[in-house]
Amino acid sequence: MLQQVMTAPGQIEFCEVPTPETGERQVLVKVQKIGICGSDIHVYHGKHPFTSYPVTQGHEVSGEIVALGAGTEGFHVGQKVTIEPQVYCGQCHPCRHGKYNLCEELKVMGFQTTGTASEYFAVDASKVTPIPEDMSFEEGAMIEPLAVAVHAVKQVGDVQGMNIVVIGAGPIGNLVAQTAKGMGAAKVMVTDVSELRLEKAKECGIDVCVNTGKVDFGDAMLDAFGPDKADVIYDCAGNNITMGQAIKYARKGSTIVLVAVFAGMAEIDLAVANDHELDIKSTMMYRHDDYLDGIRLVNEKKVALKPLISRTFAFKDYLEAYKYIDENRETTMKVIIDVQK
Repeated sequence: MLQQVMTAPGQIEFCEVPTPETGERQVLVKVQKIGICGSDIHVYHGKHPFTSYPVTQGHEVSGEIVALGAGTEGFHVGQKVTIEPQVYCGQCHPCRHGKYNLCEELKVMGFQTTGTASEYFAVDASKVTPIPEDMSFEEGAMIEPLAVAVHAVKQVGDVQGMNIVVIGAGPIGNLVAQTAKGMGAAKVMVTDVSELRLEKAKECGIDVCVNTGKVDFGDAMLDAFGPDKADVIYDCAGNNITMGQAIKYARKGSTIVLVAVFAGMAEIDLAVANDHELDIKSTMMYRHDDYLDGIRLVNEKKVALKPLISRTFAFKDYLEAYKYIDENRETTMKVIIDVQK
């Protein structure tokens, strides 16, 4: 079979390797679609702090089961699936308490261990989640980033009836906003400086979409929610400006959830955060229930994934996909790799 290998930053080769055998409690997946995310782009540019080369990428994935190992009851050949890419120890304190997304030895497929960017991929059945037969493979590859959004929204518990602000309307910010609405938030406002991303948010049904390059963030929040402001602010941009906005304008005693990853050390006003008794939380990846909830939200048509797909590239055009993203950064949401094309 053909396997993608990033041999160095900006360099991709395709190798002929044996199709993997299916071991006990494993399934063999014929990989269909792979999504490219911001972390993949960091690897492409040599800026991911926890990835070394060579590495086979691919962690946002959909496919079809073509073979079953022993002990894989509940699965069948021909079944559509997605894969949860976390490899965890099962022994550390977080793992023992159900928080395996925080495993002390966590590895993620495509970063610290082999990813799914190959024509076939053998994987433990415990990491495989079925997707509905009427869900497209493109949508199936986007369940992983949707699970990120679902887990982030859940950090504050039940958002039913809440007023929510999402800073950053990129793919994750868009999905956080959609998820919050889908989980019952009363009103959701999303902010960005990109008109294209804000138009996508409107297309996906977000209540209020504000360009903070043109409108003051604080004024926009007052216009949207009145003097009580928002109950929760999700920062999906992750920089000093956006976190500064969140801390400055949050209602006293409310919650800020940092979803994005800061590129460097943060410079934020913790004195104000302390004085206003703000609850500043963070979020890390997802767990299996987040996948299930994400699939349910798509099934119930409470989250739309297709509007986020900007372009699809053939498997051997993986490198061209990265170049396209670099050249169209302001107008690109989600790029998909078609492995079987």
